[in-house]
Amino acid sequence: MTTTTERPTTAVRPLAEVRARDAGDVGGKAAHLGELIAAGFPVPDGFVLPAESYRSAMDAAGIRAALATGHEEALTAGPERLPELCTALAEKVRGAGMPPALADHVRAAWDRLGAPVVAVRSSAVGEDGAEASFAGMNSTFTNVRDADELVTRIVDCWASLFGARVVAYRAARGLTAEPAIAVVVQTMVAADRAGVAFTADPRTGERDLVLIEAALGQGEVVVSGAVEPDTYEVVADGLRLRSMRVGMQTHAVVRGPDGADLTVALEPDRGGAPVLALAEIMDVAALARRVEEHYGRPQDVEWAYAGDRLRLLQARPITTGLEGHRAAGDPGEVLLRGLPAAPGRVSGPVRVLRSPDEGGALQQGELLVAPLTNPDWLPTLRRAAGVVTDTGGATCHAAIAARELGLPCVVGTRRATDILADGRIVTVDGATGEITDGDRTSRGTVATTPSAAVAVRPGVASAPVAGPAGAPTPLGTEIHVNLALPEAAARVAARPDVDGVGLLRAEFLLTAALDGVHPREVVARGEQERFVNRVAESVGTIAAAFAPRPVVYRTTDLRSNEFRGLAGGERHEPSENNPMLGFRGAYRYLREPEVFALELRALARVREQHPSLHVMLPFVRTRWELEGCLELIDASPLGRQRGLQRWLTAEVPSVVFRLPEYLGCGIDGVSIGSNDLTQLVLGVDRDSDRCAEVYDEGDAAVVDAIERIIATARRLGAPSSLCGQAPTRRPEFAEILVRAGITAISVDPHAVDGVRAAVGRAERRVLLDAARERP
Repeated sequence: MTTTTERPTTAVRPLAEVRARDAGDVGGKAAHLGELIAAGFPVPDGFVLPAESYRSAMDAAGIRAALATGHEEALTAGPERLPELCTALAEKVRGAGMPPALADHVRAAWDRLGAPVVAVRSSAVGEDGAEASFAGMNSTFTNVRDADELVTRIVDCWASLFGARVVAYRAARGLTAEPAIAVVVQTMVAADRAGVAFTADPRTGERDLVLIEAALGQGEVVVSGAVEPDTYEVVADGLRLRSMRVGMQTHAVVRGPDGADLTVALEPDRGGAPVLALAEIMDVAALARRVEEHYGRPQDVEWAYAGDRLRLLQARPITTGLEGHRAAGDPGEVLLRGLPAAPGRVSGPVRVLRSPDEGGALQQGELLVAPLTNPDWLPTLRRAAGVVTDTGGATCHAAIAARELGLPCVVGTRRATDILADGRIVTVDGATGEITDGDRTSRGTVATTPSAAVAVRPGVASAPVAGPAGAPTPLGTEIHVNLALPEAAARVAARPDVDGVGLLRAEFLLTAALDGVHPREVVARGEQERFVNRVAESVGTIAAAFAPRPVVYRTTDLRSNEFRGLAGGERHEPSENNPMLGFRGAYRYLREPEVFALELRALARVREQHPSLHVMLPFVRTRWELEGCLELIDASPLGRQRGLQRWLTAEVPSVVFRLPEYLGCGIDGVSIGSNDLTQLVLGVDRDSDRCAEVYDEGDAAVVDAIERIIATARRLGAPSSLCGQAPTRRPEFAEILVRAGITAISVDPHAVDGVRAAVGRAERRVLLDAARERP
């Protein structure tokens, strides 16, 4: 190999030697990469052919002047002539090719890198600048494997300078000078996960946010929009995950056995699982923030993981979306933000209703906007295309009902009923918590179908219309679903990856079965048989759909604030200052046993045909409450049936300390209600939008309580389950539960795919850790 001469240092320059001052000749991309390498960022090594190398090559071929003239003509050409003109210019460049001397310098520079597989990327002069990014417009080639192919791909990059969309972009920005292009050659990262990170939200202009998009394989599928990536929002101050949307990826581009790009199909459980673990999300966010701090302005960063090693591929300033000064009423203006409560995106006209009595005004396909919803809103919710409320948290009635019905839902907006007017077309995004002006479902997300009440696939999973193709991968941990309405039973039960119903919520089922009449009002009217018949019919529909898989019915947990609005409710419900801590759960059965007795009769009737149905007691505070409720069960027709399992919902912190006694009383299993347990451990109203940041199932105190409950159940030989939202919102929570030894996890149907995949990964990690610990 010859020693380096002056020629290679100008015709081909190592990336590590270029700086921002060289952008006029090496382009913005190469200049940024050189700066980042010098600053110690984990950027793959490489070299750059400056723009002067391109100009010299075109001069040597005698076509540079013709290209400049042709470019001037193309800048003013109409859309019917532009493609033809641009194709002719690109062909001139390919016909000229690369001069032999320059090709020798390229081969020598590649040898000095170690002759690796490389990526060839354009670095056009003016590209990746503060005013125009040209992002993704000029050509990029990955997994280039030999020197001859490398020379060809560099020429292809030169030719892409005259792509029709590039010329149109240049014309729109008044860039009329003779174009020139540099080309970056970098060691290829064999990415198994890759994507982009914005250190400010280009959609809203929010600065204190890192927006990350991630996909399996190489990141080109993210930039090109070929797949639906994961989207993670990280609050920059303190690096705290604010929200995540798990994409559904049908394929990935990886390096094949021969070193070339290979497109591989992804099974649903892999393509619908989170791409990054929580720690990796934070590492990407931290890297992006360091890049922003280096440049002193928001950045658009491309990154990749190869195994557990994070690499920075390139960075550019964010050029659009940060001003945030769109006029009110412009399409896409973010009108409101709330708490994401049920995934999916849907557009439609607004219908503002203040009470369920106004429900008849809601037309098919309209979006329900209300102060809040209670069980008496259920008939109206069934007709809505989406739901927005002023108050409430992610576990409030509106959120639970919307997830059950497959409706996109945003809660806790505080001002929706004042800001939104009847008939206004808006888009509700239940995964981000945003309500935007106009119909935004055409931007890569298809609207829901209101008549079917099925939400669009937002990430973790779609609405439960179909399960994964083929037999599901067996798991040691069972995956159950939370249900409430019989009409959802058949399509959810058809999924082969659902092991049963871990939580059948009585409150919604009773409200629907009794046509919005308060259960005690039904008793007062002497309609006990109607109660038993209607409830048995609804429960029987669900039990039959899932048979012989278990269905655990949680008896009615009547809270006074939610049930006063039912017909006759004002006569039967007290007015309480703190209904979350008030007259509810097991205590109510002992003071007002009539409704509980009717529920037990209905369950007994269903169990005669479907013995896989079992019963669960909610909100048990003390041992004497539990003993009293078990006596009522044993004295009922249900208690005399063989094989009945009596479950306890662990929602009150006292269960952590008294569980051995409870199991000794005759409890057969314990289901952790993490929603209520979190609010009581942390002392925060789970429905409060103002305290939503405090409500955290991942808090160490909550996790400790959950782990203690599971450990006690294991030690005493009882099955344990969890039926809260934690595994859905936090994929990493699945590993906590698996390592603790939980028997089953029960989630809303839309979350089955994502949680099942997270559990599978967690089980494999546990097995791998155990194998590594063996001597």
